[in-house]
Amino acid sequence: MQTFVNPPRREWPQLIERNIPDDPLVSQAVSAIIEDVRSNGDDALRKLALRFDGTTVGELEVSEAEIAEGCACVSDEVKAAIGLAKENISKFHTAQLPKEVDVTTVPGVRCVQRPVAIDRVGLYIPGGQAPLFSTVLMLACPAKIAGCREIVLCTPQSHDRPIAPEILYAASICGIDRIYRVGGAQAIAAMALGTESIGRVDKIFGPGNRFVTKAKQQLSSVVAIDMPAGPSEVLVMADSTADPVFIAADLLSQAEHGPDSQAILVCDSEDIAEAVDREVSRLSASLSRVESVSASLSHSRLIVLTDPEEMMDFVNAYAPEHLIISMRDPWDVAAKVRAAGSVFIGNYSPESAGDYASGTNHTLPTGAWARSYSGVNIDSFIRKITYQELTPEGLALIAPAIVTMAGAEGLDAHALAVKVRTTENKHS
Repeated sequence: MQTFVNPPRREWPQLIERNIPDDPLVSQAVSAIIEDVRSNGDDALRKLALRFDGTTVGELEVSEAEIAEGCACVSDEVKAAIGLAKENISKFHTAQLPKEVDVTTVPGVRCVQRPVAIDRVGLYIPGGQAPLFSTVLMLACPAKIAGCREIVLCTPQSHDRPIAPEILYAASICGIDRIYRVGGAQAIAAMALGTESIGRVDKIFGPGNRFVTKAKQQLSSVVAIDMPAGPSEVLVMADSTADPVFIAADLLSQAEHGPDSQAILVCDSEDIAEAVDREVSRLSASLSRVESVSASLSHSRLIVLTDPEEMMDFVNAYAPEHLIISMRDPWDVAAKVRAAGSVFIGNYSPESAGDYASGTNHTLPTGAWARSYSGVNIDSFIRKITYQELTPEGLALIAPAIVTMAGAEGLDAHALAVKVRTTENKHS
């Protein structure tokens, strides 16, 4: 990891850049996949499964018998861990349920806002070497709590790797309605456009590789998506109260996600940066995902900023997906955070807690999108519909303002719709 000491602000734009190259070949490939699914439906999904995952797919939907068989393969220890995580996630997201708003703005004018769940949502869960069954909990729990009428899940299988039993178990206990053995950009296309087997959904959630992310972006004109997302990232703020071993472990926990992931330390002394660098080298030698870690660390950074205000400004400019505050009076520091996906307070709040079992959601904005997006929460699965009811007296009170404003905008029919209802102009 490269160290930068008190870099001037003019260099910050380069230091907050992510390693997300824009590859036009990916865009072209995804466009072709989407068009194939649009034109050929299930046949395209089977062909693409053979091409990309090396697997022959018959029935796209996973049967109840397969789900039961997969659930039986999950150890009691893992089931208990999933159960604890589900309980905490459900508790936190249930507390987020919005209440109806019912306000009389002036006598005779009643305005109401009611939360209504999205009818049909689609969840994408990557397979691969690290099947993210925890993401099933993070997406399905709030969808169920919000009251979505149907929840479907797509996840890939390959010739040498069936769908992870843990994914099937998590989906089962969360009440997911249908599971399909479809992965990649083609899964996003299927949920967005619909095929013979997979019905069209109203909103798509879930992480994925560059192809999945690009498919969500390209299809966002026809289906809602959770947020722009890319490789995972963490930023740790540290001072002399922090433990270099803890920090190194937190940096590595993101680096092992993949070669495009990024880990940043922002600290107030070179001593801390040097100590963390040593611990990263020592601890990384014992990890299994050595190639991913090594590639990620090659574009990760140790940044020393001795001015506390500059530390905070840099963090807000970076807008990290995960922010760990390992500093004296961490809640005071946290009060100044203006852009972050999820914040972890103090030396004993590792990012791993939020990834799995503390109760907060781990589906978060990356690539500085935390400046304008929240992570997934109960509101992600809810629309809010407004209602208004006016009595004749209420309309009369605000009619002059409506007529004046409509006239100023040159919208005569808007004014007319009020005038024909008011007593002195009724049917005139």
